Amino acid sequence: MGKVTVITSGKGGTGKSTVTAGLGAALVRRGNRVLLIDCDAGMRGIDLMLGVSDELVFDIADVINGNCPPASAIYPCKTVPELYILPAPQNVRDEISPSVMRQLTKVLAKYYDHILIDSPAGVGTGFRAAAAPADRAILIANAEPLSLRGCDKVRHKLKHNKMNNSNIRLIINKFNERKFRKLNAFPDLDAVIDEAGARLIGVVPEDITASAASQNGRVIEGNMKAAYAFDRIAARMDGKNVHLFLE
Repeated sequence: MGKVTVITSGKGGTGKSTVTAGLGAALVRRGNRVLLIDCDAGMRGIDLMLGVSDELVFDIADVINGNCPPASAIYPCKTVPELYILPAPQNVRDEISPSVMRQLTKVLAKYYDHILIDSPAGVGTGFRAAAAPADRAILIANAEPLSLRGCDKVRHKLKHNKMNNSNIRLIINKFNERKFRKLNAFPDLDAVIDEAGARLIGVVPEDITASAASQNGRVIEGNMKAAYAFDRIAARMDGKNVHLFLE
């Protein structure tokens, strides 16, 4: 059975979907077969990031409603073999329930090494569905007070849903040291981690090249700074002991 991880944040704009796509590609580079499930009904975006939006016919709601078998709604990323996406429905009214997500993910986990579930921001019904089948969670936050307040709220919801705190990790995304010092909201990254209340699994630097790639349907890879960070985080997700920061 594959490992199921929900990627979540308490506030929009943290780069959660970009992290989901980047981590998915990084896990494939490590020899894994990976499925990305987009649970952000009405706001789906991972299909755009992987360059498969023009191919979409079915989505997760079609699977649940019996319009197609799961395999018909799962699309391969052409540039990254073994990376697949199950897109979110275009309409919010087609949001999936937590119990159905558990059933579907249990079936799909037999065929993948990792399933990454992209949750909507916040702690609404979409978040509850995305988190329901997860073995572990990765909180995405920026190094700023509002983002971290939302992150802490999500962490408490996950714990309320019986997820062990040891299975909740933090990624500080879009980190720029100069901007961090200028903001002067926290003395250092240790204070940021304390505010989030979760153990750090990685820091992804601000990388305009990676952002441009995602917006234009290209995978984050090669010599992009963000790609190096995702590779390290993916290694840690696979149980390897690697440094948190780039050397």
